[in-house]
Parts: sequence; C-alpha cells; structure tokens
Amino acid sequence: KYDAATIGNHDFDNGVDGLLTQLPHAKFDILSANYDFKNTVLNSYIKPYKVFVKSELKIGVFGLGIELKGLVDPKLYKETVYNDPIETAKEMTRILKDEEQCDLIICLSHLGYEYSKDQHRISDLELAAKTKNIDLIIGGHTHTFLPKPTIAKNMIGENVLVNQVGCYGLNLGRIDFYFDSESNV
Repeated sequence: KYDAATIGNHDFDNGVDGLLTQLPHAKFDILSANYDFKNTVLNSYIKPYKVFVKSELKIGVFGLGIELKGLVDPKLYKETVYNDPIETAKEMTRILKDEEQCDLIICLSHLGYEYSKDQHRISDLELAAKTKNIDLIIGGHTHTFLPKPTIAKNMIGENVLVNQVGCYGLNLGRIDFYFDSESNV
C-alpha cells in the first residue's frame, strides 16, 4: 500500500522501454523531479511531485534520482536528462511550500546517504544542508542501515530528518510527525 516511489539507477536495467512496461504494475505514483523524460517514452508517466491530503494536512512529496552517467549504459536511459538535484529540490520546495501550501514536505531520494569527498556525488546529507523546507528525506542507493533518522541542519539552521533503512525491503522505516492545531510540525 505504497503512496509513491522514486526512480533509481537499477530501474533502467531494462532501459526506458522496460521501465515503461513495469509502470502499470505500480498502484502508486512514480515521482522524479530531476530526471527530464520529455524526449523518451516515459514523458507523460512520471510526475515531479504529488500532494497528499491526510486528516486536513497537506503533505508534498517529490522524488530525486542519482546521476545516471557512469552508473547506467547511456543506451538504456536514452535521452533522459539529469538535472541538478539541489537546484531541483529548491524549485520543488518553493512550489510545495509557497504555491501548494504544504504542511510537510518529503523528498524520496535515490541519491545516496553520504559519500567521501573524492566521489563527487550529491548525497542526502548534502541535499539537506543546501536546501530549506524539506522536513524528511527518505533515501536509497547506498543501502545504508540507519537505526534511527539522522537529524541534519538545513541551509537556514532548521532540522531535517534523513533516513534510510537498508535495501531489498529487509526493513520498514516508520517516522511519526505530530502537528499542533495550526498545522505546525
């Protein structure tokens, strides 16, 4: 009973055409804001974000994926364009906070939890530090088993929860948010 998922590099193992054939099996939305699929068969199937209304709260969810170059054969992802996840996240949070008036913003990430400085990849921890208005980053890619969420600081000093519960569906994470009468976390 998933609400949404994002795309990771292994979703391209059978190419964009193979990914397209799998989409009807997902009974939930696939979200990816930083992959531009406009010149591929996936163009009209992947949304950048979705707003869920739960008990009068608006929850904005968006997805981010890792750079495919060097991880996936270009013949498999074809004309998919990778856009900077930090700049994309800034735009998504602007839309979700200012335009959609969301009470909570969640990023579904397939960027990876953390990298050494010589790996030159954007991680969830870097994303948290260089953006604002993301309340929770649920991550993937590095298969990091965290016993509890990491509390990171965003670019304006506010807390961002960053979590990853491993890989292969071995664990299920749960994070509860509580709101006051004015819908503040």
